[in-house]
Amino acid sequence: MRILKIYQVDSFTTEKFKGNPAGVVLNADGLTDQEMLNIAREMNNSETAFIFKPDGADHEVKIRYFTPKTEVPVCGHATIAAHYVRALEHKLSASTVMHKIGIGILPVEIIKESSDYSILMTQGEIEFYPPLAMQERDKIVNALGLKEDDLDQRCPIQIVSTGHSKVMIGIKTRRRLNDLFPDMQSLAQISKTINCNGYFVFTMDSEQKDILTHGRMFAPYIGINEDPVTGNANGPLGAYLVKHGLVEHDKSNFSFKSEQGHAIGRSGLVNVMVHLDDGEPKQVKIGGRAVIVFKTEIEI
Repeated sequence: MRILKIYQVDSFTTEKFKGNPAGVVLNADGLTDQEMLNIAREMNNSETAFIFKPDGADHEVKIRYFTPKTEVPVCGHATIAAHYVRALEHKLSASTVMHKIGIGILPVEIIKESSDYSILMTQGEIEFYPPLAMQERDKIVNALGLKEDDLDQRCPIQIVSTGHSKVMIGIKTRRRLNDLFPDMQSLAQISKTINCNGYFVFTMDSEQKDILTHGRMFAPYIGINEDPVTGNANGPLGAYLVKHGLVEHDKSNFSFKSEQGHAIGRSGLVNVMVHLDDGEPKQVKIGGRAVIVFKTEIEI
């Protein structure tokens, strides 16, 4: 029998039962893929992070991520959760940790804040796909229950990735965002044809000066009808806003706060930082706080 240390962590918040819940298995070495899938299914979060010892000299920790249905290459909120748990467990000082994940080896900054921590992760390479063809675009708009008048015409509907791609859909009002009731079955079917499982609907209609965007993310094809707060959506959004000239910046850096999860009672905040090269987005970092909801042990 093996004893596993398991945490439930709410990411992108300091309030329990807000933000995005992730499972974290602190000592995952030796687990099989099927065992990790079983644990992720039992935890029933959108993702569970499994922490392993390094398997090379070029990184300090290895992390794998599972939804209740499948393994995914990277997950923002589960990364925040995993490194938050590691920082507390090992009483880490402010530092930069190299972690190995499904998209490569990347740095994660551990930021010490009194007796607590915030985490800042560098995301993968920014990729912009061509705006979706009219037929695919219309299917997505209809499946989301949107009308043409709801759309922000400055925002092309296209797939953007910083490691785990999302469809970006800009709309005019926060009221319409909160009222969305998508056809999940249709969205799942569309994912098969566009080869992208996540739909991020966002608006720049914000009443709070320190919050630029509000969003909702749907990924029914991989078993996540709605993800409360999504690092792999808000990160690409930052690159997208810069690329399409929707925000002002100094041609070197652009940063903002994004809120997500309000409509389902799990509001959280993501800090997004975009590094630019000659006005073009080149690298994205996302960060935030976290809080442990519970920790336990299981025998398998």
